Amino acid sequence: MLLSPSRLRGLGSRVPPCSSFRPFTAAAAAAASPTSKPQVYLSRSRNPYLNLSVEHHLLQTTPPDSTVLFLYTNRPCVVIGRNQNPWLEVNLPLLSSLTARTKPGDHEPAPTTIDLVRRRSGGGTVFHDPGNVNYSVICPPESFDRDKHAEMVVRALRGLGVPGARVNARHDIVVDVDVDVDVSESDGNHGANTFKISGSAYKLTRLRSLHHGTCLLSSPNLGSIGPLLRSPAEPFIKARGVESVRSPVRNVGVGNGEFEDAVVAEFAKMYGDPDVFCEVGDEAGAVDGVEKGMKELLSRDWIYGQTPLFSFSTYPTEDDPRERPSLPSDFHLSFEARHGQLSKFTFVNASSAGHVDIPSSSSSSPLDGSRIYDVEDWTDALRSYGGTVNSQAETAGRWLNGLFGTGHAKTQLR
Repeated sequence: MLLSPSRLRGLGSRVPPCSSFRPFTAAAAAAASPTSKPQVYLSRSRNPYLNLSVEHHLLQTTPPDSTVLFLYTNRPCVVIGRNQNPWLEVNLPLLSSLTARTKPGDHEPAPTTIDLVRRRSGGGTVFHDPGNVNYSVICPPESFDRDKHAEMVVRALRGLGVPGARVNARHDIVVDVDVDVDVSESDGNHGANTFKISGSAYKLTRLRSLHHGTCLLSSPNLGSIGPLLRSPAEPFIKARGVESVRSPVRNVGVGNGEFEDAVVAEFAKMYGDPDVFCEVGDEAGAVDGVEKGMKELLSRDWIYGQTPLFSFSTYPTEDDPRERPSLPSDFHLSFEARHGQLSKFTFVNASSAGHVDIPSSSSSSPLDGSRIYDVEDWTDALRSYGGTVNSQAETAGRWLNGLFGTGHAKTQLR
């Protein structure tokens, strides 16, 4: 029996026999059947690459007129949006230090690995861990509404004793709390009494629409989320694409199982008892479409190489006149990168140059054409410039290694 009877009581009076509950590998044909209208999937895998690939597979294969609910929980990971910049959105040096593993033979346990994931939907960067549950609803485009299924989750939360839950103007789920409430379950923002507990992202196709979000229930990592999502490279980057909007966050103190039960019950009230109800495990990775999706999400060309055009400069420019933080040495460095590929790269000794001109499009640099995420050591890369600036290559290179989290980029999922 995959699901206990107690987990099924919220589904209404027409609960199918337990023999109809199947693992995902056995339910693929039923999922694609035109007669399967409401469908519910509960993942027991903590693999973010698998869960997002199962979600994408359901988006592509379920009938156009069906409505699908998919609930999943991931191991600790940072998830950026489809059109976001990891060097801008994520503290990659910190991520690298947190994911460093102990050497063979060490007696101390290895720290928890934190994955970096680029999803296929838009929106901002979020942090997932076992203390929050992700919900996803796939439905026909004509019935898509940005608030419709967020309100479904709000009703579930209110039924679990979270009366302050509501959907705000940004389509996020927030919770209003008393100003004198204990903030031990928040991210430490003591001046706020409205906290974000769930953000949403969307993907629309000609035949299907997808709305998914994460709900903070009992995350033990609230104090770590802020530092992880603040990049030290941000003052030097001007980017296209979507930037995240930061908000104070808070746990709602609800158990994962309780939340899943309540959301499934609300979904059943809206669409009826599911024609397909199955659990998803790691074996789902054997399904062709899921396996293909995982390979794509795991590739460095997807994680880093899908980054939209951005520019980097250590000094104010006409396009980006912001003042910059102080540097470890007197140099000027700038470049552009599209899909992670460097162009217009310049590195000069500022004290001897007097001023800096961005190279014209016809100029070439030893690093032009290189991929930023393939640079394993910026010190070696900058030494290719030679001349008076060569003496600054080590200082500038170490600084860039730390700024871009080179250690994470070169080890992430080779």
